[in-house]
Amino acid sequence: MKRIIIIGASSGIGYSVAKQYIADGNWTVGVAARRGDKLAELCGMAPGRVYAETIDVTADNAAECLSKLIDKVGGMDVFLLSSGVGNQNPALDAEIECRTVATNVKGFTTMVDAAYLYFRINGLQGQIAAITSIAGTRGIGIAASYSASKRYQWSYLTAMEQLAYMQNVKISITDIRPGFVKTPLLNDGNHYPFMLSSEYVARKIRQAIARRKRVVVINRAYAILVAAWRLIPRFAWKRMVLTTKSSR
Repeated sequence: MKRIIIIGASSGIGYSVAKQYIADGNWTVGVAARRGDKLAELCGMAPGRVYAETIDVTADNAAECLSKLIDKVGGMDVFLLSSGVGNQNPALDAEIECRTVATNVKGFTTMVDAAYLYFRINGLQGQIAAITSIAGTRGIGIAASYSASKRYQWSYLTAMEQLAYMQNVKISITDIRPGFVKTPLLNDGNHYPFMLSSEYVARKIRQAIARRKRVVVINRAYAILVAAWRLIPRFAWKRMVLTTKSSR
């Protein structure tokens, strides 16, 4: 039976992905998040096949907690990082910006590094997948730290792929880039275009992991949007007003 570890499984995309792997029946699943209530719910779906560990990716003991979860599961074949935060912050509130960086940069780095070292030190084949975002395509004024942190994640996964080749580490890297997804992260009263359900996105993530895709943009509408964004010259991009409509 294959084994997957999912970080950020207590809500949103991570929770939906965990439920689908559990329902599949062919996986032993390790779930982690800061909140333990939803993790207990996931464990109750398949006792003896789902294991949980409370992990705050920004904490100093995050890597140690991941190691504990891997031991509970009995090893790891696939690592999926789904934890992340993001806010519109045109006021550049320092607390919001720094919290975003702490989770999406420091926490991200801690987790993917720990997963990489597990595969390298033990001489194992495996897969590291991370849910990033199409927001990494360009710097977005109303979400500066979020879009910048997602670009960081893109670059870090690219660097990790090269490092794995240099060190002969037998892992594959999967960078998953969804657009707007109906999750608590976007439950802020604003209207977002092309909103996707977390269940739909979870199915696409499972497909991408199974096929060991290097980069996947979910879905076609967002792939077209990203391609268009890339073509916009810098002088035009800075004049664009990117915002969302309030539904309140």
